[in-house]
Amino acid sequence: MSSTSSTVLTADRMWLDGKLVAWADGQVPVMTHALHYGLGVFEGIRAYATVDGRLAIFRLPEHLRRFFDSAHIVQLKMPWNEATLSEACLELLRAQKDRFKGGAYLRPLAFMGDGAMGLGAINPTRVAITAWDWGAYLGEKGMREGIRAKVSSFCRNPINVSMARGKITGQYVNSILAKREAVQAGYDEAILLDLTGLVAEASGENVFLISQEGVVKTPPLSSPILDGITRKTAIALLRELGHTVEEVPFTRDALYLAREVFFTGTAAEITPVREVDNRAVGAGRPGPVVKALQEAYFRAVRGQTPTYAEWLTYV
Repeated sequence: MSSTSSTVLTADRMWLDGKLVAWADGQVPVMTHALHYGLGVFEGIRAYATVDGRLAIFRLPEHLRRFFDSAHIVQLKMPWNEATLSEACLELLRAQKDRFKGGAYLRPLAFMGDGAMGLGAINPTRVAITAWDWGAYLGEKGMREGIRAKVSSFCRNPINVSMARGKITGQYVNSILAKREAVQAGYDEAILLDLTGLVAEASGENVFLISQEGVVKTPPLSSPILDGITRKTAIALLRELGHTVEEVPFTRDALYLAREVFFTGTAAEITPVREVDNRAVGAGRPGPVVKALQEAYFRAVRGQTPTYAEWLTYV
């Protein structure tokens, strides 16, 4: 069983409200509004070591655009623009170049700060960017051999209750409960259905399957799913590899009968699923489609595919 809560190497500094500060100084008051009510937004962004020895942030503009879109959805007024936060990400990694030679995970976070309390309060927005060395989210073995997933008893937050397009801090309690349920039952990850019983997404990843007819399928954006940037990347790469990709709803038993199943996400990257609800997926090991996709993905993030050079922002 994989672990996603082990100790990680963090940066010794962080960007907080306009400047780099020592990691130990990156603190907020206990009366911070977001701590009490969950009003904040965040992003997960990876930087990879490229083949020429440099460090490059993968799809930084797209991640920051979603970050600002999330803030707009929940009406958090951003005190900085995208260009400033883009430079802040680069500044942080430049200051940590000896610490993160092999790559890093960036976490921009915007949240309502301290001041007034209560649900109607409007306080100044605070912004932080942290970084740490985060390997394969679902484990290196999971990346190689595939993971075991369980359909959760928790449903994905419905679209008339939550804001599916935003990475909103408070909404992730639902994912935490689903993840804990799965791990405590001996699985690696949870798969959440929507209220109608159709597959939505995993606790922190988008879901794909390859049908018995060889068609790649993933739930559509009309479902209560995050518009994943790695999801978009996977769709582009799969189509370049010659696969038909359909964004369509499907049921949990479609996962049982699929040739292959895999997850995509910034943290999870491209992770195969070898088993769902104690049912082997295909041959019970990563299949040829996901293996080819993994290879194409890691070539792109490491700067080995000129076609996708625009996806990289070099530090």
